[in-house]
Amino acid sequence: MPSIIPGTLLVAEPFLKDPNFLRTVVLLCEHGSDGSVGFVLNKRHKQQLGELVPELQNKKWPLFNGGPVQTDSLHFIHQYPRLIPGSREITKGIWWGGDFSTVINLLKEDALEPSRLRFFLGYSGWEQGQLNEELQQNTWLITKAKTSLVFYKKPQEIWSETIKSMGDDYAMMVNFPIDPQLN
Repeated sequence: MPSIIPGTLLVAEPFLKDPNFLRTVVLLCEHGSDGSVGFVLNKRHKQQLGELVPELQNKKWPLFNGGPVQTDSLHFIHQYPRLIPGSREITKGIWWGGDFSTVINLLKEDALEPSRLRFFLGYSGWEQGQLNEELQQNTWLITKAKTSLVFYKKPQEIWSETIKSMGDDYAMMVNFPIDPQLN
């Protein structure tokens, strides 16, 4: 089994029925002795950022469901390390977090592009060893994160585009039914 590190994409196998992760792609941001943390990239939230952050009420920024853990917490990934102090590089070209008040000010000034910044409510988390167990059970396919997939312009297509990017051996999975018994 390949090693997993921050910057790995966890791609839900086609038949995974867990509603939290059905046909999802998770960007792994942290993986270590304390467990793992990541964000679901392709599940839009029904609300927009401006509905949760009063200073941004006039902004129509998309918001994503990052996962089932602490769904009252707000997180973000971006491609603005020079503009957002305190950011942590996850992998080449992808940064996590930073000074939120700076982000608010930059958003008010329209200085950031939605194609380079994503906000998440909640996160996906695994206790120590849990993610490795799921990988051994073939719950997830793994591949290296690329900015073109993480910030894909049509989030609803990230799962299928990531599968296709993994090569011909995986591309056919895009057409698999969610429940093979219904086929």
